[in-house]
Amino acid sequence: MKSVKNMTSGSPLRILFSFALPLMVGNVFQQLYTMVDSMVVGKVLGLNALAAIGNGEWLNWLVLSVVQGFAQGFSIRLAQDFGANDMEQLKKTYVTSRRLSVLCAAAILCFAFAALRPILHLLHTPAEIFPITVTYLSVIFAGVPIVMAYNFGASVLRALGDSRTPLKAMIAASICNIILDLFFVIVFHWGVAGAAAATLIGQALSALICYFSLKKMEMIRISKWPHRLDMGIAGALLKLAMPFAFQNVIISVGGLVVQFVINGYGVLYIAGFTATNKLYGILEIAAISYGFALTTYVGQNYGAGRMKRIMKGVHTGALMGIATAVLISGVMFLFGKQIVGAFISGEPQDAAATVEIAYHYLCVMAAFLPVLYLLYIYRSSLQGLGDTILPMVSGGAELVMRILAILFLPRLIGNEGLFWAEVLAWAGADVVLVSGYYIKMAKISRRFGKQECFKGTGNPGGSPV
Repeated sequence: MKSVKNMTSGSPLRILFSFALPLMVGNVFQQLYTMVDSMVVGKVLGLNALAAIGNGEWLNWLVLSVVQGFAQGFSIRLAQDFGANDMEQLKKTYVTSRRLSVLCAAAILCFAFAALRPILHLLHTPAEIFPITVTYLSVIFAGVPIVMAYNFGASVLRALGDSRTPLKAMIAASICNIILDLFFVIVFHWGVAGAAAATLIGQALSALICYFSLKKMEMIRISKWPHRLDMGIAGALLKLAMPFAFQNVIISVGGLVVQFVINGYGVLYIAGFTATNKLYGILEIAAISYGFALTTYVGQNYGAGRMKRIMKGVHTGALMGIATAVLISGVMFLFGKQIVGAFISGEPQDAAATVEIAYHYLCVMAAFLPVLYLLYIYRSSLQGLGDTILPMVSGGAELVMRILAILFLPRLIGNEGLFWAEVLAWAGADVVLVSGYYIKMAKISRRFGKQECFKGTGNPGGSPV
């Protein structure tokens, strides 16, 4: 298929950018419908509804990021099998990872509903927004199998070098979501449940588009599915995916602690942080896309044994990331206040105070955006090498830095300290990831010898991870 891309030859800059560009466009559409969700809720339903969605943001991310962690973890092995040109193993990996995805979705769904109310109580969710948050998250969590279906399908496609089909899926989902948002919230008056339902229907459409594209791929088409799960492959896949998922859990715990502290400052702070967090996705659009591109690029080249090419690609990705981060930061400094203002309504005095909180938070993050981009570049590169342990450790560093910052900085410098927790969390992760990547590459060099390891051919360690 033309959509499948082998990344083991050609210019790394051209390959990474051409692969990441459709993902960026897709992420723009994804963020567009996320922003429309928040704008419709904030403008039509008011500050309490916007604050309710924001209050559940980290719990929502906890559940959905575990889904993404398993899907992306499984795709690492698929990319390595594809890079090694082992089509028989690729099919076995695909079958096993697809079945594991179903089991994981069922387990995550049960956890989500069991944990919903207890965690919201632990966060000291204000009484006036508690029932709204429960309603919104209940609908979102009911769609966990849908989210898994999309994330698994998109991850498989990306592992095989296809970034265009996920783009088409995301555009379709975004258009569907925006139209349904307007109908469900404004016309049908379904409140936050309508916004959540619109999101799930859009994701279901994107999952179907990915599914039908996968059905056309001969390289993973199975004539007769085995009755039993291949436990050897399943164990290898879970070994890759579980640290990936646990890393997201660790990061989410830090976010929940931040939300707990923010809840103590009242609805205006919750709404202000919510407005900025909705722009977080805009800030990291290119970072996520470069990350996906590098995971696939490194995975395929590791499978093919092209270690010198990996180093060149990661260096190129880092430069691309820094340049893109500086550009996005400039846009946020110039137009950020107007953008966050689009999410906020209410009494003029309250709305103005909320906008100031949101813009201040946005400026702090924008000033240090290159730190976030390097986080994605090096974390994704390590994951492409099959190392999901160091990224998990980096999640621990994020957790420690985020909690220390949010608990102690406000005592030292007042409310200003609230805005620095996220940036310091990025910096803590970077220390682990950047140093970890170069240490790992040095170990590979010593183990296999420069001539063998860095000549660009041959498998550096036998079978891929």
